[in-house]
Amino acid sequence: MSQTDRFGLPVGAPVATELPRPRPPSAPMAGRFCSLRPALPEDAEELFAAYAEEDGRNWTYLPQEKPRDLGEMRARLETMAASEDPLYHSVLDAEGRAVGTCSYLRITPEAASLEVGWISFSPRLQRTVMSTEAMHLMMARAFDELGYRRYEWKCDALNAPSRAAAARLGFTYEGTHRQATVVKGRNRDTAWFSVLDSEWPVLRAAFAGWLAPENFDAEGRQIARLESFRAG
Repeated sequence: MSQTDRFGLPVGAPVATELPRPRPPSAPMAGRFCSLRPALPEDAEELFAAYAEEDGRNWTYLPQEKPRDLGEMRARLETMAASEDPLYHSVLDAEGRAVGTCSYLRITPEAASLEVGWISFSPRLQRTVMSTEAMHLMMARAFDELGYRRYEWKCDALNAPSRAAAARLGFTYEGTHRQATVVKGRNRDTAWFSVLDSEWPVLRAAFAGWLAPENFDAEGRQIARLESFRAG
């Protein structure tokens, strides 16, 4: 239902959420298949070994290239550990080994909005149950723990795997910002996606259904796709 102000002009609905919302804490998140915690320089050896298993193509759309050596990996993690926005996390497998990183960024408590990004998953993490659960844990903290209204995902418009991941996770495509920035000397059009707090209950239930033990066979393969849980 549309609303108007005292001049008869259309205005947005009142926001009931108490603002500003808290900033994301530097605290662990635990799941059944993986866990997340603030990125630390001590993760350098494990992350460097995990990234060494691919040829560098996974860094095509990131501002940085694959780390060349352990020293460069450690230096990056030192910078990441000192940053508050982006707020970087290491993703740990069931054995507690660091296998990738991701972050909250564009953290805007006064609007209860933030973005998930700087996602750098090694081959040990890509296309696994852990990668989905890691994104679920990040989203759950934003909505359930912190009470945010908007959760964003952005990527190079040419990055087909990232766009597909956003759609699979339940994000809504909002449009593309043309010539948004320059990355590695090349133009980047940026595709924008989001999840709103009103959409989160359906997504939360879908994640819970997909991650449930009964949705995996004896070999650990999914029985039903994540999208099917959103479809009812």
